[in-house]
Amino acid sequence: MFTNIFTETFGIEHPIVCGGMTAVGTADLISAVANAGALGFLTALTQPTPEALVKEIVRCRDLTDKPFGVNLTILPTIRPVPYDEYRDAIVDSGITIVETAGGNPRPHLPAFKAAGVKVIHKAVSVRHALKAEQLGVDAISIDGFECAGHPGEDDVPGLVLIPAAARALSIPIIASGGIATGAGLVAALALGASAVNMGTRFMATTEAPIHDNVKQQIVDNTERDTVIVFREFRNSARVARNSVSAEIATISRRTGATFDDVAHLASGARGREQVYGNGDVEGGLWWASQTQGLIHEVASCEEVLGSILTEARQIIAEELLGQITG
Repeated sequence: MFTNIFTETFGIEHPIVCGGMTAVGTADLISAVANAGALGFLTALTQPTPEALVKEIVRCRDLTDKPFGVNLTILPTIRPVPYDEYRDAIVDSGITIVETAGGNPRPHLPAFKAAGVKVIHKAVSVRHALKAEQLGVDAISIDGFECAGHPGEDDVPGLVLIPAAARALSIPIIASGGIATGAGLVAALALGASAVNMGTRFMATTEAPIHDNVKQQIVDNTERDTVIVFREFRNSARVARNSVSAEIATISRRTGATFDDVAHLASGARGREQVYGNGDVEGGLWWASQTQGLIHEVASCEEVLGSILTEARQIIAEELLGQITG
């Protein structure tokens, strides 16, 4: 239905991406995304070791014969992460598309480029996107303020950030944050993007490896059911609104508060076990974007993509063209 520089460069049927999501980006979901014609990314650090990542790549290949990639998120951690070993596992496994996020991808680009790997870097501002382009990445996933996860500190929403990035960059742009529908796809393409990235929408699919209670909570929530936490520590993150995120926000506002004061509440292990595993949506911190207000059912990845593409084509071919006169 839609063919452009992104689909041609990355060999993908549809200009839709499921970016890396901690504890969610496993072979179960990413193979389903690939089989539906979109580009999905296994999340490298969801796997406890580089060896485990290699096995997950093999498992994904057993489930799909279509292209998929691997996300490598580079962030400060309490325990050192062997990023070089994860990178080498990606290259040695023959992965041809990588999504980098978090820190500067510079140290890893020579190895990726030498292996013929195309790199998409996720950025939250035009200035960071320009720097990544100068370093030689092949595309930018530009993350608006509406997104789940870390939107940065500038608070620029997609309606402004996407066209600003499109004007400044010469490489393909993936619009990320606030997109879950065919209308969002059309809007992103009109603003200068060549594809869209969706996270929360893919969480509410039958194949997502999280508890059904979480999927239903996404459906039940509205666009107001998110909270920005960690802003006081200059590490802003958008998460689902629940008792834990509310408590984190309250503690963080106290004079002299540090991250150590909320670390026990913000534990990723707690969120994965209690929320994604046990289905207690009040049991820990979990990621979700404002697109919760646009998601009205849990469906398969194939059904989600089919609905989005059908809606997008109808909007362009019928609704918009019908408004042009003269």
